[in-house]
Amino acid sequence: MKLTMLCAALSLSAVAVWAVDRADTEFMHKAAQGGLAEVKMGQLAADKGSNQAVKDFGQQMVTDHSKANDDLKNVASGKGVTLPDTLDAKDQATYDRLSKLYGSAFDRAYINAMVRDHETDVTEFRKEASAAKDSDLKSFVGRTLPTLEHHLQMAKKAQREVGASSAKTR
Repeated sequence: MKLTMLCAALSLSAVAVWAVDRADTEFMHKAAQGGLAEVKMGQLAADKGSNQAVKDFGQQMVTDHSKANDDLKNVASGKGVTLPDTLDAKDQATYDRLSKLYGSAFDRAYINAMVRDHETDVTEFRKEASAAKDSDLKSFVGRTLPTLEHHLQMAKKAQREVGASSAKTR
């Protein structure tokens, strides 16, 4: 009897893995990659930023994206989806480029990258909010999207500040 129940439970978890829509799985992978990049680059900005708004924004990225990454890991693991735990080549190249910059050059490059990145993230999360087939993923997107929209506003504000402070030093 116990063996039959164990086999049934294993079969159900195998079905759960296959039941996740391929597009939902791809979104989870892409969101995990982006979240990892936000944390790593946020740490860099908190350490290297010369403008306080950039430093604060970087720290906010570490805090918020670490939380979202953990949330997404919980959703994915419940579906049997393994998420990446390293940066992809594009994000690693951006990180490497940023890590070689200092002062206002770093601030401008980092915050410009964050504005572009969050514009893309907000667009993709809005699309996934209506396209997601998995209810747990849809809930994750609903919880995370307002934070990403707030990040975009923060990034644009910091971008204006960096641009204004950069103009003053010329």
